[in-house]
Amino acid sequence: MMRLLIASLVLVWFSNLEFNAQEAKINWMTVEEVTEALKDEPRKVMMDVYTKWCGPCKMMMANTFTNKSLIEYVNKNYYCVKFDAESPDPTTFQGEVYSNPNYNPNSKGRNGVHQLSLALKVSAYPTIVYFDEELNVIAPISGYKQPRQLQVLLTFFNDVYQSDIPQEKMQPLWDKYSSDFVGTW
Repeated sequence: MMRLLIASLVLVWFSNLEFNAQEAKINWMTVEEVTEALKDEPRKVMMDVYTKWCGPCKMMMANTFTNKSLIEYVNKNYYCVKFDAESPDPTTFQGEVYSNPNYNPNSKGRNGVHQLSLALKVSAYPTIVYFDEELNVIAPISGYKQPRQLQVLLTFFNDVYQSDIPQEKMQPLWDKYSSDFVGTW
């Protein structure tokens, strides 16, 4: 009887862990969904531009975008887009339709590059493109990032960055912020 009780408690505990792990996820949206959401509640936007074959992209999904503190922060402060840079699907961004005319459905590896990726000047994967509340590009930043490396960027763009401050004045703010920054994720 005692073994049955212990086994039941362990099962309930593991089920609860799995439920909580499934519960904490980034609220990924499409570009079109973000465009609509910005009308009601302006926020900065973080777009993860990835490809299906990209190893560092997969590592970010597994190791970075599963960090509970990061998830809580971005879901509260950003709209998040997960954008496949080789997707065959047309995407409307700022009133213009972008597509992937070179997409080959029979390709087993790399495929045609989506026009939106090119328009955003994405040249490596993964790249996170940060936007202001009006979908103006703040910066595309390439490369695998651990949670703490994203924390400094996310908090700077959300708390310090202002689109009306010229780049030459913004750079010293970034230099000071990033050198003084102590991550908690």
